[in-house]
Amino acid sequence: MTAPDEQRTREFESEALPHLDALYGLGLRLTGGDESAAQDLVQETMLRAYRAWDSFELGSNCRSWLMTILRNTFINDYRKRKNRPASVDYDEIAERPVFMDAKTTDPEGKFFSRLIDREVITAIEGLPIDFRIPLVLADVEGLGYQDIADLFELPVGTVKSRLFRARRRLQRVLYEYAIEMGYIR
Repeated sequence: MTAPDEQRTREFESEALPHLDALYGLGLRLTGGDESAAQDLVQETMLRAYRAWDSFELGSNCRSWLMTILRNTFINDYRKRKNRPASVDYDEIAERPVFMDAKTTDPEGKFFSRLIDREVITAIEGLPIDFRIPLVLADVEGLGYQDIADLFELPVGTVKSRLFRARRRLQRVLYEYAIEMGYIR
């Protein structure tokens, strides 16, 4: 590797790699919790980011830049998939042992953590994408209104409105669940 290539790689590693967890979290939400698809999405995002690294301004918000690439990659892939026929994963429909979960160290804990988390995640995944993405970015990833607005090229007021509507929808959907779980009376 030449000296400029080594410098470029070092810059990319120090600026971009610390955001892998945030990208994976957003990727999981966008792909509906599909870990494999989220990993592929993050990998494609990082590849595209590395190829375009020369266009990134050092000192600017790398996390926002990467999330924009991830969002655009997801949207482009979504459009492509929409026009493809559905595929079947034969491993998923193959026979599985009845007591597969009993092999884990804490099957009961695993069951209850899935039950609680799955209900909320399902509610989030049920939101329209225009509401889901800003909600995940704000409430899960901790981005501010302005960062989300920049990412989507929207006015801040639109971001606030979408977040308000997303939270209202979640509140309605999860109300009974919250009562059941004893979070509210």
